[in-house]
Amino acid sequence: MMTDLEIFKKISEFKQQNIAVCLATIIETTGSTPREVGAKMLICVDGTIYGTIGGGCGENLVRSAALRSTLVTQQPEIIEIDLTDDLGTKGGDVCGGRLRVFIEPL
Repeated sequence: MMTDLEIFKKISEFKQQNIAVCLATIIETTGSTPREVGAKMLICVDGTIYGTIGGGCGENLVRSAALRSTLVTQQPEIIEIDLTDDLGTKGGDVCGGRLRVFIEPL
C-alpha cells in the first residue's frame, strides 16, 4: 500500500515525464469494503497501477473505467462498485459492501 505522499510524488514524476494518468479516490462506502474513504490509486495509460483501493474485481472495474473512458475523454467520472455479488464466491476475503469512486484525469 502506498501513502498519499508516495502517490503525490508519483503524480509529480508522471507529470515531468508527460505520462497520462488518472487518480481514483474512494469518496463513499457502505457496508463492508476493503478500503476506506480517501484511499487512492493511480492508473497509468499503459494499465499499470500504483496504490490500491482494495484489490480484486472492484479495483479491476475502476482500472477498466479509467482506461476505457477517463483517460480517453479527459473528463472526470464517478463509478459505483457493488461488492455484494462477491458474497457468493468461494475462498478469500468477502466484503459485501458498495463503493463510490471518483476518477480524475491528471
